[in-house]
Amino acid sequence: MIKKTYLKKLLIRFLIITVVFFLVKSTIDHDEMEPVVDFTATFYYISAFTLFMLTWEVNDWLMRREKKSAVVSSVTVSSSIKTLLTTMAIVLPVAATIYYVGIFEIDGICDLGPEKSWLRFRIDFLRAALLTTSLTIFNQFYRTTQEKKEIETSLQLLKKEMMTSKYNSLKSQISPHFLFNSLNTLTSLMYEDRDLASDFVSRLATCYRYILDNRETDLVSLEKEIQFLDSFIFMMKVRHDGAIAIHTNINTKPHKFVIPTLSIQMLVENALKHNYYSKEQPITIDIFTKDDLLIVQNNMRKRSDSQASTQLGLANIKKRYAFYTKTEVLIEDTGQQFKVTMPLLSSDLINEQKELTETANV
Repeated sequence: MIKKTYLKKLLIRFLIITVVFFLVKSTIDHDEMEPVVDFTATFYYISAFTLFMLTWEVNDWLMRREKKSAVVSSVTVSSSIKTLLTTMAIVLPVAATIYYVGIFEIDGICDLGPEKSWLRFRIDFLRAALLTTSLTIFNQFYRTTQEKKEIETSLQLLKKEMMTSKYNSLKSQISPHFLFNSLNTLTSLMYEDRDLASDFVSRLATCYRYILDNRETDLVSLEKEIQFLDSFIFMMKVRHDGAIAIHTNINTKPHKFVIPTLSIQMLVENALKHNYYSKEQPITIDIFTKDDLLIVQNNMRKRSDSQASTQLGLANIKKRYAFYTKTEVLIEDTGQQFKVTMPLLSSDLINEQKELTETANV
């Protein structure tokens, strides 16, 4: 079923074509006795309508295809020129065919003579080329303007979402519950193993320092995230005393990639929060890279009293990734294993993020 928005667009384009046609006709028609509607006028109106609609639809289709194939949804001068030339390469042969058939076949009964027929063909073809080129340029300019407005709106929404995400992230980590558990573990260690207690304090300070230093950053290098994760894993292993096994295998160059801040730590906490584990039945969490992908997976034994998810969940990570890449975050739940696959982002995105933020603030 045709959408109302598309029907509205067709109606507007129909009115534009009709107005342009009669404006052009009035500039080349000087015979007041000539009827407004005749065979010639009908032919030129139908051909103009066909070429204009073809130009619009082809140009729209090419722009949509260019947008989908682009790594970043943006319009460049080279892509605009390419779209313009491709549109003309499709439309102009159709225009030449229409006017050739109209002048040399259908209108052949007028017997204009070969010279006048070719002159008329050239004039009609050049006029069609000029009008369709102008229409294509106007259409691309209009679509580019609309996309710019959409991007600006998305930037404003993303900025608010990022601020909310950062606040929730900070609040969820530096929470009385987390601090209470850490201090409780530390108190026990003070009596059992002072060396381990000292190391625990050092790792706790490292975690808090990392969170505070990156509270204003949505993307962080994989290298920094892994360094933070080492301290976090150490604390979790000490706290749960043999009930968890966390393995990391990063076989790529971590300084060349970035990921959303605290995303791995959140997945580790989710695994611990929603599953039952003990020394007899430990939970195993594997964190590894494969083909520019970061994978976090764990075996599953769901708790019956599993806590409800917070706002800083998988949906939040997927939204944050969606802004930077078209590669989706994949979530697999087999009942026996829970697996999250996240794309590793290029470190160049940090500079692009700064530029986008500055643009949003202007």
